[in-house]
This record gives sequence, C-alpha cells and structure tokens, in this order.
Amino acid sequence: MLATTTPVSAELMIRITEGVDSAIPLAVVPFSKTGNIPNGDDVSDIVRDDLTMSGEFKPLSPERMLSLPSRSDDVYYRDWRMLGQRFLLVGELSQEGDRIKARYELFDVNGERRLLGETATASADGIRGLAHHISDKVFEAITGVRGAFSTKLAYVTLETGNGERIYKLQVSDVDGKRARVRMESDEPILSPTWSPDGQSLAYVSFETGRPAIYTHELSTGKRTRVASFPGLNSSPDWSPDGKSLLVTLSKDGNAEIYKLDLASSSLKRLTDHWSIDTEGSWSADGRGFLFTSDRSGGPQIYQKETEGAEPRRLTFGSRYNARPRFSPDSKHIYYVHQREGGFHIARMNLETGNETILTRTGLDESPSVAPNGRMLIYSTQQNGESVLTVMSAGGGSNYVLPAARGDVREPAWSPFLD
Repeated sequence: MLATTTPVSAELMIRITEGVDSAIPLAVVPFSKTGNIPNGDDVSDIVRDDLTMSGEFKPLSPERMLSLPSRSDDVYYRDWRMLGQRFLLVGELSQEGDRIKARYELFDVNGERRLLGETATASADGIRGLAHHISDKVFEAITGVRGAFSTKLAYVTLETGNGERIYKLQVSDVDGKRARVRMESDEPILSPTWSPDGQSLAYVSFETGRPAIYTHELSTGKRTRVASFPGLNSSPDWSPDGKSLLVTLSKDGNAEIYKLDLASSSLKRLTDHWSIDTEGSWSADGRGFLFTSDRSGGPQIYQKETEGAEPRRLTFGSRYNARPRFSPDSKHIYYVHQREGGFHIARMNLETGNETILTRTGLDESPSVAPNGRMLIYSTQQNGESVLTVMSAGGGSNYVLPAARGDVREPAWSPFLD
C-alpha cells in the first residue's frame, strides 16, 4: 500500500515543556489588521511561538503589555523598559488585492533605535510562511545568525489499530504545521535524509518485504530505487554536493559503509573491517564522514577525515555511542549516548573532545540539527509513545511536538530552502 503527497490532519502539536533562564526578553506586539484578513493563523502568534521554540528568546505575554503599538510613532521605550524587555517587534497587516502585506519593525529598547524595518507579502493561504519569514529576519537581526524557521521537517509516523500498522513519511513546517504525507505504507519506513537543495528525500522502505533505499522528488512524487542489494540496505546520507549517498550495505557478507554515485549507480567501499560499520554521516565539506562501529567491542563513533584516511575513534565515555551527526560547521557532533541505563543525546566539541549530555529522558534517539546550528530535534518517549522534541543546540530548553495520532519518529531537519 503506497500513496504520495496528500494532506494530513494529524499535524504535530507543539507544547512548551521547559524554558531557559538566560533567554532574551522580547515583546511581539499583536499586529494590527486592516482589510479582509483571513481568520485562523495569526502572524504575531506564530512569530512568538517560533522565537520561543528557538530557546534563545522569552517573548512577553500580550496580556502584560501596557500598550499595543503598530508603528514606530506609537512606541514609548520607557513602557517596555519598565517591563524588562530588550527588543520590541511591532507591525500591521493589510490586504492588497489577493495578497496579504505585512509591514513590521524591530526595535532595540535600551538603545532606543530601530534595528529592522521591512514589508513582505504573501498569498492569503501563505500567512504561516509569511510569519516564519518574519521570525527568520528577527532572529538574524538580533543574533547575527540566519533564522531557520522557514525550513522543513521530515519524519515518520506510525498508526496502529484493527490489527494494522500504517507508516507515513511526512513533511511539515518546523513547528509541525502544514504537514503533508509524502508516502504511506504498511511496511516500515526508516532514516529519511534531505538532499542539499531540499528538493528530495532519501529513505529506507520495506515495501517489497526487504529493505531498499529510495530517492523521492518532493515536487513530482517521483521515486527511484537506488539500492536493493542482497542483505542490508540502510542509513542513507546525502553528500553536500548532492551527487552521492553514504549507505550501509551487507551485500559482501558484512555491514560496511559505501559511497553510492547517484548518476552511475557505481559503488565505492569506504570501510573494510570484520565488525559492523553503519550510520555514515558526511562532514560539511564532503571530504570525510562519521560512522558507528562495534570494532572496539560495542557501538562507538569513528571519523574518517577523508575517504581514504584511517578511522579515528571519537567516543570513549560510555559503552554505547551511535547515530552521529555533524553540526553544520562540523565543529561539533551530536549522537545517542547511553548512561545509567538511559539513552540520551550528547554533543562533543571535536577540537577539545569535551562531551555534554543534552537530554535526560530515558530513550532519546535520531538527533538532527537545524541548518543554522542553533536548534536540534530528536525522538523520545512520552507516555508510552514516540514524540519529537526541539531544543536549543546547546541544551536547556525543549519543546515537545507529539503527533495527534500515533507515534512520531526519525526526524530530519531540512537545509535552507532558498
């Protein structure tokens, strides 16, 4: 049973579970509205939620605001200083034909100066995208780092009932909204990974009864089976140039890492050991990669700085470390780390070797990093079901995105989409 590109009502739901004391106070004033603005999604609410989700901002509740300015002439900095706010975002929405126009301004409250002023437009059904765009601009103006709220998430949901198990590969906004089913099957779907241009996914599907790796063009729905060798076909990871995949194959009798050229279908074996080598992940420059191997007696993370280099073991502080992923600048790695009977997400500074345990729940897995390196998403267990959690990449804040129906797992954060 297969299906592609259908709307889905079982969107993820975001719930704040923990904040950060050092988050920057910021007031997002409800935008004023003129004209026939569609009911439903509210721009200022979406911006407020985006910035909260990043873990770097603490938006002021509108109920605490002393006034509701919509432009610079209405701003009295003293009022916002009294409320302890460092930044202030105001704006207004208006209708121009079949388009919605947003004019917004960002202010430094202590410096009493405008940091940002812009007008942006969207179609009437594109208000969420417009709001994410504003969030990106505000995040960058304050932090100096590009915002990642206009990117996408891919993930797999599992629904059970009446003796059936239905797996759905879905793509949504980073807040879980506007989810669409890209593939549906009664057999498992695993390990989605984005192409560097954000136009395609690669993943493992068991739809034929055995594992195979597919690429999937999101705009057309075209699927191509690229690896279906005897034995294991797993853990695809797209190269930064989009020309190849790292894959794990056991066609020669043992699980090893291979480089699969997508144009020619040719294979290059990159590991050669009697142990299990799996879960390859490219570095940002595409020269080297991380992988998981049990060559030391248990799963540990290794790095090859070039395809032909000798592997170097990176993790030592636990008997189990697996599923490694580079940060976008390749200065850190994120991985699953076992400690005191639980599985957590950890981060390692590759220059110093220092390891930081980021999560404390009991069964955390599948870390994926936002393309700006400032947020992290992973799968965990809550009330007996798998849910996704977004947190700041340095730890401290987390926001749970459970599915309205079933388990949700295997998250993958898209690259920037423009």
